[in-house]
Amino acid sequence: MASVLTFTLLGVWVVPPILPSGSDVAAFWSALAPLLLVLLHGGAYWLLARRWVGTSRMPVGLARTFWVLKWLNLVVLVGGLVGIVAWWPSSWLSAVLVLFTWAFGAVEYLNYFVVRLSYPARAWLPEVRRFRTPRLVRDIRQATHR
Repeated sequence: MASVLTFTLLGVWVVPPILPSGSDVAAFWSALAPLLLVLLHGGAYWLLARRWVGTSRMPVGLARTFWVLKWLNLVVLVGGLVGIVAWWPSSWLSAVLVLFTWAFGAVEYLNYFVVRLSYPARAWLPEVRRFRTPRLVRDIRQATHR
């Protein structure tokens, strides 16, 4: 949750003053909003998961909620990309910042909902090649497919 707060503060106070136009700010927020949403949902999952990981299953109602959030996050990511195109940044530097921010959100989405990408640096390449299912997805499947 600290990452959500940090990126929000950056998006409100640090980044807008360095962007040259209002459309650049709109494009940046089109990229940042999906990232914040994915981080918020991922952080909420891990805070809640402390209750059942290793001892029981994710509650069915919560599993269904996170299944819906998976698709909501995807819709918001696509919508963010549409916003970026609609308010295309006025400079290449702004475009790089905006696209990097959106890509970070997309990678976080993949990490939480598609394939686990988060490993210690020394083991990253061998582990990521194993294409493991993220813990959140495994919990959803276990809770809803008895």
